[in-house]
Amino acid sequence: MGVKLRVLFFSLFREVTGETELDWELPGETARVSDLLDALFARWPALAPWDGSLLIAVDRQFATREEELASGQEVAIMPPVQGG
Repeated sequence: MGVKLRVLFFSLFREVTGETELDWELPGETARVSDLLDALFARWPALAPWDGSLLIAVDRQFATREEELASGQEVAIMPPVQGG
């Protein structure tokens, strides 16, 4: 049984993926944010150049790539904040 997540895409990442939100399942009993990102980059290679600057939130709290994920969580993928 895998780790089932709700993934939300914001701003230009909606354009890159063609998705606003989707259900995603990672294989195995445990997973980290980095595992999800690897899977997303495999599906949408145009996301990969943003790897160093992506903002990730898990259940509305900013998260690191090492954070463990659990089924039922919501993961938001956002571009870097820009000032103006």
